[in-house]
Amino acid sequence: MNTLRNYVTLIGSIGSHTKITELDNGQRVARFQLATQKSLRKNNGHYTASVEWHRLFAWGNMAQFIEKYGEKGKKVAIHGRMVQRTYLTQNGKQRSMKEVEVRQIIGL
Repeated sequence: MNTLRNYVTLIGSIGSHTKITELDNGQRVARFQLATQKSLRKNNGHYTASVEWHRLFAWGNMAQFIEKYGEKGKKVAIHGRMVQRTYLTQNGKQRSMKEVEVRQIIGL
């Protein structure tokens, strides 16, 4: 049986301060952004770098670890899975976004 897997690995720099939210059930979630670089080759043969931003989140013990050690600018490698979620804006409009749920993080 051929099973599709949802794995994401990113290497970059933490680009924002971690925001910790404690939910009603006592569980904590950490949210932050990760900046990765992408090299692009121009028509003249020269390369230029562009930055891509990724939204990430982590639960429980992983959230506590990121809160303690995941300062802005730190280079990390993360492994996780892509999650798409929907939410309502203050105006009542439905929006969707993609985020990476962090399962492992390694400081570089």
